[in-house]
Amino acid sequence: MSRRSQGSIFSRNFLRRFQTEQNDLLGRIITGDETWVYSWDPETKRQSAEWRDFDEPRPEKVRRKQGALKVMHMIFFDMNGVILGWPVPIGTSINAQYYKKVLQDKLRPAIRKKRPGLLESGILFHHDNAPVHTARAVTDVLAGYKWELLEHPRYSPDLAPCDFHLFPKMKEHPRGQRFETEEDIIQATKVAIKNLDKCSYVTAFKDWLQRKEKCANNGGSYVE
Repeated sequence: MSRRSQGSIFSRNFLRRFQTEQNDLLGRIITGDETWVYSWDPETKRQSAEWRDFDEPRPEKVRRKQGALKVMHMIFFDMNGVILGWPVPIGTSINAQYYKKVLQDKLRPAIRKKRPGLLESGILFHHDNAPVHTARAVTDVLAGYKWELLEHPRYSPDLAPCDFHLFPKMKEHPRGQRFETEEDIIQATKVAIKNLDKCSYVTAFKDWLQRKEKCANNGGSYVE
């Protein structure tokens, strides 16, 4: 099955279910992914905009690279906010066994502490199709917990809430700042997550629905 066919079929399946379950469906979803946070990330054009008189020349644009030091963060959230933000120790191989261990030792206890009702109502779990996520060791753990795995089309970051919403929002705060150590990066990421508007998480899920609708109506292709 092609990516476009997957996108269309999976989106239609989800939307049909949403018509029946509405917000009860969205309220049971936990979605997650991994992302790098760098010791320095250049400001965007919007962030670096500065006031100038009309006759002043534009400043010379310099192509800048991201900092060499970086920390991988594994983040899982629902409509109410981040449930787990886990910084992966530098040098750690993120393979199926490590991802499985995070689900078992970090995410599940965090859900039990912060969202105990989800364990009773039944978790709908979402992540993309990275090999680490689809490995047998991981799917067996999810099945053992009776967490229903939501469908996700291949190579579709435009349909992954972490990729199209949370990570870009989260990285706005530290962008343009320089961090000297791994701990500095970790603390800055915690602050960035804490400063996110609570409504942002609801917005992410509403945007996800709209993207699925466009994907279903455009034959599996999401178009901005």
